[in-house]
Amino acid sequence: MNDPFELRYDPIHKDFLYLHRTTTYNMGTFYHQHEAYELYLFLRGNVNFYIENSCYHLERGDLLVINPEEMHRSFSQDESEYERITLNLQKSYLHRLSTPATPLSWCFDYRPKGKGNIVHLEEAQLRQFLRLAGKLEKALSSDAYGSDIIANSALAQLLVLTNTVFHKASFVPDDIMPELVRKTMKYIDAHLEQTITLEQLAGIFHLNSTYISRQFKQHTGLTLRAYILDRRVSLAKAYLCEGLSITEASYQCGFSDYANFIRSFTKITGISPGRFAKKNASLPE
Repeated sequence: MNDPFELRYDPIHKDFLYLHRTTTYNMGTFYHQHEAYELYLFLRGNVNFYIENSCYHLERGDLLVINPEEMHRSFSQDESEYERITLNLQKSYLHRLSTPATPLSWCFDYRPKGKGNIVHLEEAQLRQFLRLAGKLEKALSSDAYGSDIIANSALAQLLVLTNTVFHKASFVPDDIMPELVRKTMKYIDAHLEQTITLEQLAGIFHLNSTYISRQFKQHTGLTLRAYILDRRVSLAKAYLCEGLSITEASYQCGFSDYANFIRSFTKITGISPGRFAKKNASLPE
């Protein structure tokens, strides 16, 4: 049986998390979100990358930026070696590195959700990125005096480079998300407060319900039920941040059963709605 809670919110507990990984097996992830910004550089492999309702087949040098509100997943098409560099960055850390003249979160925040996530680095830009990443990696593996400052400096330079490339970008990636999956996502997002069933979707799109379900699972890694639950929980988080009560948030985002809302919210996010609301209320503006 498919777990309706397949999607997870990945908490990032450090200021930042740097990973340079190569895997040699068929690897795919479910749609997921991080409670941090993500910077992702693709180096080699045969990989499709999904962000919200778009999908891109990646080429060496593709650089992606993802904010905490954006669902995403990678899927390796075969057993080719899959190499990438990822950086997850806490908002608070990124803001500490920034200045009024140089807001390093610009590339993550100042664009429509699920749009403008990807640029392609030219060879000189790629070499510069890899040089800075190597400097960061070396500093992180050292306990020598000043290594922490060197790491922060290299990371800041990576973010300046990334923002500069995105500022100047004219790259338009080829979106290969199947139209049926895109339309299904858009319908769900527009009707979260209502009852949504597979039978309804079959009637709307005039297609077999099993076909819709299989296509959706193939491209998202999620069942329709899991996707709907996640979207409702994401909406509930936004309502709680706006100051709505837990009861109001649960009904506004389509949960008719309060106990089910509490259970689903806690299982998916790892924190109860009450604790989430208190944590958000205690955060500085």
